[in-house]
Amino acid sequence: MSRATFAIQPVNRFGGSNTTIRRPREIACFSYDGERRFTLGDSSMQYYYPPDLPADLNIGFDTFEKLDDSADEHLDALLDTLIALERDTAKKCEADIVTWRGMMTKILTAPFDMMNGFVIDDDFEMNATCFQHPVLTGHISFIEENNAYKNAQKEIQRNQRMPPGMASQEMMMYWGYKFEVLSVLRQPWDPTTRAEIEGRQNQVVNNSAQYCSVVKTGIGSTRMVLGGEVDAVWDCKPERKEDPIHWVELKTSAEIRNERDMFKYERKLLKFWAQSFLLGVPTIIVGFRDQQGIVHRIEEVDTASIPSKVKKVGKNSWDGNICINFAAAFLEWLKETIQQDGIWRIRKLEKSPIIEVFKVEESGHGDILSPAFTTWRSTTS
Repeated sequence: MSRATFAIQPVNRFGGSNTTIRRPREIACFSYDGERRFTLGDSSMQYYYPPDLPADLNIGFDTFEKLDDSADEHLDALLDTLIALERDTAKKCEADIVTWRGMMTKILTAPFDMMNGFVIDDDFEMNATCFQHPVLTGHISFIEENNAYKNAQKEIQRNQRMPPGMASQEMMMYWGYKFEVLSVLRQPWDPTTRAEIEGRQNQVVNNSAQYCSVVKTGIGSTRMVLGGEVDAVWDCKPERKEDPIHWVELKTSAEIRNERDMFKYERKLLKFWAQSFLLGVPTIIVGFRDQQGIVHRIEEVDTASIPSKVKKVGKNSWDGNICINFAAAFLEWLKETIQQDGIWRIRKLEKSPIIEVFKVEESGHGDILSPAFTTWRSTTS
């Protein structure tokens, strides 16, 4: 089958700051509970409250209730939420692309995913399908992660041998979830008891529960609906839907001890920034830990200021404007490339300077679109 390709390199052709960005605005939300049951609404929303320091992120590893994410959930939860929204508003949600925030993060960071030997999500595979209303003009591309590829990559990561003295991949993953538990409350601070606040260290870590925000946003001429997990809210949601929400993203990173550590942290900031930028999360709380998984300090990072700090104060290893301009150009090209139904593969191989798009099934939508969604969209005007 014929393949279309989009060149990532040279990235300097995407320089400048002339791309229009639509501020992400939440239009709906949904939650998963501790048993991974889906519900509309914000029942799993959490509230930021700083952890006590020092914080030992190893405690409770033996009781970790880890989500088995090997099953393919496709876009089902996001599409169910859009159906409910459109029923409530009696209005179709217009967009060019509907996908998870994680897919757009990979695209946004692609220009700098391999620089000076440091690799960040260097390769990816996604599935896409194009849906056209039987009467209305225009089409929407729906993009999901290729689940088989994701599972294969996770297996490779699990089998990686860590350098002497470093914790396992499983343990470091747990540290991230543990830091979240230590930094949130299940209700606002005012009605929360002192015992609940101080008991967070002994709380069983379960990563099945999630609050997911669904936002309308845009980069360049491409209108998008993105769904993604949000860790916590700083205070509370504003009553007016038009007002921005002070979301908080929670991250851990190794303590910076030397120039190499600083460079590695700056590279991590690329992903931190992209994830938060796409959903409109204004604040990132970073817990800096030692090699033993003990957090000794936390830092509040303003999402919008990260690219300029990397440029002016850091090692200038990536450029936010190049990421945005690249994403705008790629998405415009993708809209022109995927204009028929069937299933398409969007692929970037490891260390490759191009993104490939090719058809893997000539017709239909596979399981990317749920029957409920195609039926709903086919019968609404």
